[in-house]
Amino acid sequence: MKRSFQSTVYVIFVIVTFIALAKAFMVYENPFNIYENPLVWLALIGFVLVVVLKEMVNVYALKKATDLQNEKDGILPEDPNLWIKKFLTKWTRAKAVDQEEDIILDHNYDGIRELDNSLPPWWVYMFYATIIFAVVYLVRFEVLDGDSQIVEYDKAVAEARREVNKYRATATDLITAENVTLLTDAKDLARGKAVFNLNCASCHLADGGGQIGPNLTDEYWILGGGIKNVFNTVHNGGRDGKGMIAWDKTLKAADIAKVSSYVISLQGTTPANAKAPQGEKWVDPNAEAPKKAEEGAEEIENTTKTE
Repeated sequence: MKRSFQSTVYVIFVIVTFIALAKAFMVYENPFNIYENPLVWLALIGFVLVVVLKEMVNVYALKKATDLQNEKDGILPEDPNLWIKKFLTKWTRAKAVDQEEDIILDHNYDGIRELDNSLPPWWVYMFYATIIFAVVYLVRFEVLDGDSQIVEYDKAVAEARREVNKYRATATDLITAENVTLLTDAKDLARGKAVFNLNCASCHLADGGGQIGPNLTDEYWILGGGIKNVFNTVHNGGRDGKGMIAWDKTLKAADIAKVSSYVISLQGTTPANAKAPQGEKWVDPNAEAPKKAEEGAEEIENTTKTE
């Protein structure tokens, strides 16, 4: 009965784990892409660990059975630490206790005797290695005037900046807060919703009404509204010390653009328990400019008609 219960629990655990893993996989746009989805690596590593553990158990069981059979046959097992003892003897040149009489010195200090032990080979070789290292170091940095660590660091940083600037100049798909645009495609918004539910809903709620984080459905924004400001907030994080963390190390720029567009799409919706507005009312300057131009044109037209 107990064995049957344990088997049932194991089966249920495996099924629940598989379902949870499958749902987590489906959150990603390319679930089985090993470069995008870290869960693929975790699953592969877990599988390898299970196989390795299974083989270790098999080897241990086989060794145990062999030892029992040898014990029945009167065969004494070999000392498993024999190679360690040989290794230590070779690299320390330590004398056994029963051989200390051969290397004891004649002088006696209040009953304290001294052994004439040889220097351990490991110590001697390390000493020679430090001499060689010192000579190479002296020639490298004092004679040949090699770069110090600070100079090497500055050169590496400068080279990295050149590579980044070169990449930014040629990369047409690089998304930043300056060139991001509002996405309205249903597929992009669906991906943004999936990212939002996985990473953002715990603080803003699934409907965007706000809980720990602010309400995302009203017209008030702490760090500014609009796709560029929202992208910048998600990418670089909120206010220092009490705002949202930066997601640039976790999410790709494309996913940040999609989740930011999804957040913008929540504007005007009605959440179940909307949090009170925070920040200032956001008015899109790009939307205000055409409106003011239109009002100016109407005013000119009315003035012309009056004359």
